[in-house]
Amino acid sequence: MAILKVVKYPDPILKKKCLPVSEFDLTLSRLLDDMLETMYADNGMGLAANQIGVSQRIFIMDENPTEPNPLFFINPEIVFESEEWVDESEGCLSFPGITVNIKRPQKVVVKAFDREGLEFLCERENYAARCLLHEYDHLEGITFFDRLSVLKRKMYEKKLLKYRQSTM
Repeated sequence: MAILKVVKYPDPILKKKCLPVSEFDLTLSRLLDDMLETMYADNGMGLAANQIGVSQRIFIMDENPTEPNPLFFINPEIVFESEEWVDESEGCLSFPGITVNIKRPQKVVVKAFDREGLEFLCERENYAARCLLHEYDHLEGITFFDRLSVLKRKMYEKKLLKYRQSTM
């Protein structure tokens, strides 16, 4: 396993829609292991493949920071979003030092394949639903900055630039 470099905004790969996975093989398994190690090394709750420079429809997440219990989502599809929405803060490994309030559905159901190629449904509410939707957006080439007004996006882009300058 290896810790991979996390792609930072405004890298163009973050704006491209990812391609479906067609092979459930050793290469995929190694990629999933590397993604997991990378996510844990950065203290993330989720990570999409394009965030490590791989344009495939894969994301991982782990809701439990104390006892690892990772979930692997390959070729996910959203099958349900609740009508109730919640406006809460979220961060992103590709936007270090930035948290943004984003309005998202309170509940979501996602259909995907696990690392063995078996289809499953995953239903989550509240913050876990937010994480699923955030990572799914990455696969669609959507960042949380895209969910902001132009004025707010420009404000957060300035904050991100200041953060990068302060950490160099």
